[in-house]
Amino acid sequence: MGKKVLVVGAVALGSKAACRLKRLEPDAEVLLIDQDEHISYGGCGIPYYVSGDVADASELQSTSFHMLRDERFFKDCKDIDVMTRTRVTAIHRNEKKIEIEKMDGTRSLLPYDQLVIGTGSRVRDLKIEGQKLGGIYSVGSLRDAIAIKSAIASGQAGTAVVVGAGFIGLEMAEALADMWGLDTTVVEISDQIMPGFVGPELAKMAQSHMEKQGVVFRLGESVVRFEGEDGRVARVVTDKETLEADIVIIAAGILPNGELAAAAGLEVGFNGGILVDDHMRTTDPDIYAGGDCVLVPNAITGKPGYYPLGSLSNRQGRVIGDNLAGKNSVSPPVVGSFVVKLFETCLCGAGLTLKRALEEGFDAISVRMCQLDRAHFYPTKELMYLELVVDRSTRQVLGIQGSGSKGDATVGRINAVAALLARKPKVEDISNLEFAYSPPFSSAMDIVNALANVADNILDDRMHPIGCEEFAERWEEIKRGDVCLIDCRAKADAKVYEEKYPGIWKGIPQDELLGRLDELPEGKPLVLICNTGVRSYEAQLNLRAKGHKDNVTVFGGVAMLKHWGMDI
Repeated sequence: MGKKVLVVGAVALGSKAACRLKRLEPDAEVLLIDQDEHISYGGCGIPYYVSGDVADASELQSTSFHMLRDERFFKDCKDIDVMTRTRVTAIHRNEKKIEIEKMDGTRSLLPYDQLVIGTGSRVRDLKIEGQKLGGIYSVGSLRDAIAIKSAIASGQAGTAVVVGAGFIGLEMAEALADMWGLDTTVVEISDQIMPGFVGPELAKMAQSHMEKQGVVFRLGESVVRFEGEDGRVARVVTDKETLEADIVIIAAGILPNGELAAAAGLEVGFNGGILVDDHMRTTDPDIYAGGDCVLVPNAITGKPGYYPLGSLSNRQGRVIGDNLAGKNSVSPPVVGSFVVKLFETCLCGAGLTLKRALEEGFDAISVRMCQLDRAHFYPTKELMYLELVVDRSTRQVLGIQGSGSKGDATVGRINAVAALLARKPKVEDISNLEFAYSPPFSSAMDIVNALANVADNILDDRMHPIGCEEFAERWEEIKRGDVCLIDCRAKADAKVYEEKYPGIWKGIPQDELLGRLDELPEGKPLVLICNTGVRSYEAQLNLRAKGHKDNVTVFGGVAMLKHWGMDI
């Protein structure tokens, strides 16, 4: 027999590492251990099981060729032994043994030559009064998902409250409101959804879209307690109001399960996540760790970060399997690429947000735009909304985020830039990034190239834009007559707004502007606007060439303002 390898945790990381090792070293004796009865399932698919998009829970635990990944599958197909419903209670590093406890209370010691820790994460404990009431669920495992769907399917729930507006919270809100028709409210302590992942404008765009689908948001509120009747939740009390709730989903973030490693004397980081090197080794050379229980370096800041992503867990699992078999594989620093589906739109990104970049000491700005995702003459074109974060002094691209109704197209753009972020690309690198072009798929000047060109224009002081929030502030000045708004679109497009806002909204098409300079008010700042920002930027250049310096153009124009949720 070969060496004995024990793998603690059998969902994504552990299963991948075990299978990779057995492919490379068939004689290795591998044992997977997990405290749950469900193993090797797609945890990121849980909201889609609850929503009904995935009909049966077993589909999340099945291969692409429809074999259930249970104990028998791993033994018969992979020659890997599995222990479920078994908890690892201690690691005795000096003796190279682990202590296990089965559900019936029996304990024993198991020896190992090498050990893999893939203990995953847990839902953050809010420590709130009443959270043990019936009808309150977290989304930490497939078992939780089955319980949630069963409770909803009973037909006894009409109202739902989701605590947390991150990935899981928003996906679960969609599932509850869309498939099950529950009156759904999301409570988030931050002042935006997806805090830390996208900027406020993209966040508000996604929020506005979800609100149109019936989801209610309570931002800047924290849950104080849960109140119940007959042992079941009935109300959620926040610091501002009381919400009716037949069911509550707690999705207020997760924490790494690093306690087992810490108790064994392995080094852990700021949130209890296990520290590993680029080979996924812990501070013990015979113990590897990966997945949701570890910290890994950010490729842009170089600092350890927490990235509980299923895709990353699988890649790390392969690296661990390689190195268990004697290879020298490396898991590089990450940029945290993500995407979340929200009804008919998506939010995605990679790298740093503007807020994070500023916190890290970069001289950062963000550039926003919207443009068609394919040729303007192609019938299935849709607007896409992107934000690029760049360092003003070095021109380094630090991050990108986006939103669009064509999710695949949006994710494709994010992935293209994400692949370069670790190499510290400059704005010029993105301006000249090569994209495959055909009218049904993209524009000749792709939206990502155009986004970088906008950044170039701003950095070189050619373009002077404002965003949605700044426009909302200027709008009050415009209505007072302190600032003049010029609509640079065609007359027919501007006419609707001129009639709606007489004396406030003035239409001068960009191609007529140079011949109508005498119509511009003297001594007043100008706000230039068009549909997506192209013509208003041209107008800005025209005016500045003629000495009219006090003007700004609006990022993304009317289209972005509407998508942001502004009623104009």
